[in-house]
Amino acid sequence: MGFGDLKTLAGLKVLNEFLSDKSYIEGYVPSQADIAVFDALSGAPSADLCHALRWYNHIKSYQKEKGSLPGVKKPLSQYGPAGVEDTTAAAPAAADEDDDDIDLFGSDEEEDEETKKIKEERLAAYNAKKAKKPALIAKSSILLDVKPWDDETDMAKLEECVRSIQLDGLVWGQSKLLPVGYGIKKLQIACVVEDDKVGTDQLEELITAFEDYVQSMDVAAFNKI
Repeated sequence: MGFGDLKTLAGLKVLNEFLSDKSYIEGYVPSQADIAVFDALSGAPSADLCHALRWYNHIKSYQKEKGSLPGVKKPLSQYGPAGVEDTTAAAPAAADEDDDDIDLFGSDEEEDEETKKIKEERLAAYNAKKAKKPALIAKSSILLDVKPWDDETDMAKLEECVRSIQLDGLVWGQSKLLPVGYGIKKLQIACVVEDDKVGTDQLEELITAFEDYVQSMDVAAFNKI
C-alpha cells in the first residue's frame, strides 16, 4: 500500500484518484491517517487535482486541533491503494517532536500500565461521543451561485470541482448554468446540509479554494427543511 512519492506529481495523482470517491484517507471523519498523509505533502495540490485539493483544504482547517483527532499515526505504507509502494522521503525528526508537543493526552518517555489504560478509556469515550447521533437532525436546503472568472472558464470542470467536495452531512442536488452577461454563465447548484455539520462559510471556503476556476460564491436561497 502507499501513494508512491507524495512530493511528486505522480504521487499526487495517485492520491487524487484514491480520494475521488472518499472524503478521508480512512473512515468517515478526519483522523490521524489524514494528518499523516497531509504532513507528507510539500504543499497544496494543483487545481486540476480537484479531489486531492478539496481534501487538502479540508484537512488544513484542522491543523490547530490535529493532535485531538482520533486514531494513531501509522507509516505511509499503511495507507492508500493496494499495489502501490510508498516511496515518499521520511519527514525530519523535528516533525515527530512537534507531534509529541500537541499529543491529545500528553506523553512520557515511560508509561506504566495504568497510564496506558487511562489513555485507552479516554480515546474510547472520545470516539463514542463522535459517533453519537442526535435524535433530531436539523437540515437546510441551499441554492448556491458559483461565478467563474470569464467566458473562457471550463464550466464542466468548475462543476466537477464543486461536486468533488464531500462532507459528512452534505448532499449535492441539481444544477444549471445561468447567463450573467457578456457571454459569461454562472453555475447554480442546490444542496442539502445538516446544520450542525456543514455551514455556508465552510462551503464558501472550500469552493473558492478552486481559484483557477471560481471567482466567487453567493447564497441565492436558504431554507430550513
